[in-house]
Amino acid sequence: MTAPWVPGEVITRREVLHGRLWLEHPVTVVDDDGTTFAVLLEPGSPFTFHDHPIGPHPWGAHEAWGGTTVLQVHRAGERYGAWKFFDETPAGPRFRYWYLNFESPIVRDDDGYDTDDHGLDLIVHPDGRREWKDVEHLHVQRAQGRIDLETVGAVLEAADRVVDLLDADDRWWSEYDEWTPEA
Repeated sequence: MTAPWVPGEVITRREVLHGRLWLEHPVTVVDDDGTTFAVLLEPGSPFTFHDHPIGPHPWGAHEAWGGTTVLQVHRAGERYGAWKFFDETPAGPRFRYWYLNFESPIVRDDDGYDTDDHGLDLIVHPDGRREWKDVEHLHVQRAQGRIDLETVGAVLEAADRVVDLLDADDRWWSEYDEWTPEA
C-alpha cells in the first residue's frame, strides 16, 4: 500500500475499464487515514479522456466537471463511494444530499487512484428519503460489454449491504456529515 496522502495534495482520479485508462481528472485530498480517504471534486476540474475499445466515455462531451462541489469519501474494499453534494448559495455551500456511487473498489498508488463507475447510484436526501438512480445502467453496461454478469451480481450485493447500513444508521462515512467546503 502507498503512504496516506496529505490533505491539500492534488491527486488523480482515474476510471480504468478492462485494464485501460478511460478518464482522469484531478481531485484534492481532504483526509486520508490509509483505509478511508476523502477528496474534493470542484467545478472546473478538467477531464482528460482516452481512446478506448468500448468507445467514448459517457461524460465525453464535457471538458470539465461542471457540477457542484462534491466531497468523495472512499474506503478500501468497498464497491461504492459516498459522495456528498453541495449547492452553491449566496450564503455559501449548502448540503444537497449523499450520493452513493457504485464503482469498482479503488486501487491506490502514489499519485492517485483507479476505479470504474458501474452506473448504479443511490441518493440519500437530508430527510432520509432514498432515491435509486440509473438502475437501468447495469443492464446497458452489461449489453455494451462494460461489465460482466459477475460484476452485476457484486454491485447488487453491495447495494443490499448499503441498504442494510442505512437501515441500521451505521454509515461508515457519517464522520463527514458535518463537513462543508471551506469558504
